[in-house]
Amino acid sequence: MKRIIQTDDAPAAVGAYSQATTDDSLVFTAGQIPLTADGELLDDEPIEAQTEQALYNLDAVLDEAGATPEDVLKVTVFLDDIDDFDAMNETYADYFDDEPPARSAIEVAALPKGVGIEIEAIASLE
Repeated sequence: MKRIIQTDDAPAAVGAYSQATTDDSLVFTAGQIPLTADGELLDDEPIEAQTEQALYNLDAVLDEAGATPEDVLKVTVFLDDIDDFDAMNETYADYFDDEPPARSAIEVAALPKGVGIEIEAIASLE
């Protein structure tokens, strides 16, 4: 049975979606952007700071679901400029420093609110 995950430690959903859903086996997060829980948008910050905030939001959602970064099986990173890949990857590598999950990183035409990055994940609760 599907269960909705919601935490005040990450930005609230601003549309017809949930921060995450789970069937108590897997957790599927919504894409996390560099927006603080207080509503501060970091769209003008360097990609490293944007990545850090998106990962902070991801961590808050995973924590609410009962998961940790070590439980993450797959990550998808959306970048508005693939030339930011190396800088993003340095920050990302600090977050997933031990046994990193599978990952896809792709360039997209645009992201919500004009940010440079969006990150989503699938994690195991088992």
